[in-house]
Amino acid sequence: PTLSLVTIDRLPFARPDDPLLDARRERAGSSAFKTIDVPRAATLLAQGTGRLIRSINDRGVVVVFDRRLATARSYRWDLITALPPMRRTKDRNEVINYLREIRDGAT
Repeated sequence: PTLSLVTIDRLPFARPDDPLLDARRERAGSSAFKTIDVPRAATLLAQGTGRLIRSINDRGVVVVFDRRLATARSYRWDLITALPPMRRTKDRNEVINYLREIRDGAT
């Protein structure tokens, strides 16, 4: 109940020089990013979100500072749909007000 904010600074894409993933990418060929990297990042992002949202009664904010979640046309929805259902916003004031409501017990 005391956790109300999780911040994620970067989308959790693997390093390009990871030997195991590099071998998998080599086997996947030109579709490697879509079939190897995006699903892995989606799973890790959902797990990071799961640190905050564990039940239907949990309240809080997950902030992803990586702009690619809002701008990447080829994979952003793959990442977003992997997350638990939740309201999304880009409005900082909305986030601050919501966190205040949580702190004050209004939600």
